[in-house]
Amino acid sequence: MNLMHALVLGMVEGLTEFIPVSSTGHLILVGKALGLGQTPESKAALDAFDIVIQAGAWLACVLYYAPLLLKRVKGLRSDDPVEKQLSSRLFLSMLVAFVPIAVIGKLAGKVIKHALFHPIPVAVALALGGLLMIVAEKFAKERSAGYQLDDLRLPTALTVGLAQCAALLPGTSRSMATILGGLFAGLEMRAAADFSFLLAVPVLGAATAYELLKEWHVLYTEIGVLPMTVGLIASFLVGLASIAGFLNLLGRFGLWPFGVYRIILAIIVIATLHG
Repeated sequence: MNLMHALVLGMVEGLTEFIPVSSTGHLILVGKALGLGQTPESKAALDAFDIVIQAGAWLACVLYYAPLLLKRVKGLRSDDPVEKQLSSRLFLSMLVAFVPIAVIGKLAGKVIKHALFHPIPVAVALALGGLLMIVAEKFAKERSAGYQLDDLRLPTALTVGLAQCAALLPGTSRSMATILGGLFAGLEMRAAADFSFLLAVPVLGAATAYELLKEWHVLYTEIGVLPMTVGLIASFLVGLASIAGFLNLLGRFGLWPFGVYRIILAIIVIATLHG
């Protein structure tokens, strides 16, 4: 992998991590298009690299939501019972939503990576996810209770956490799964997106740290420190812009344009592979 490859993959990660089009799916497709991962060793290194550069997107998310997170951290020590309750409820909800994917990811992560980290499974997941987004958004809006982030309850958080497990399948999208889970649990669209991104703090942080520790040797020998650094910086800068951009588009158009994009991309991928 050269520096240009690392830059491109970092930009793709930052752009797609917080948009419901599947960052993992796009990284697999782009890696394939760049001719990367041709040997078992380089494929293992590429898969690990795709996860490690999430640290840049993770840092962008932490920075974007730092004012809210700091407010809630201070609220834990507040004498105001309302502030203390809101703060403890948010962090407990994040923990409850994090547990399912941590457990299932540990149990099934290797099997999923070996069997499904390929273009065809990604294309199928992109298409099915796109259809689901177009249909489910309308249904979820009609039955939404309009809950805001401060209205979070543990059953809602658990619903989102269980939905998040679908993101273990490449091409599904963590943000798609969690936003739809939040909508079906009664959250208003912006609140569902905010909770989805807040969940990225423990989820991406844990996944990145685990992969870095586990695969450091293969990353160092097959990728190198400089390409990893370039990928991380690109992921951070593009990720910071994509969060604000996506939230703006979501408020104006909803999820359906992203669903349409997923379906079109899936058709292109399948046509290209079988052309």
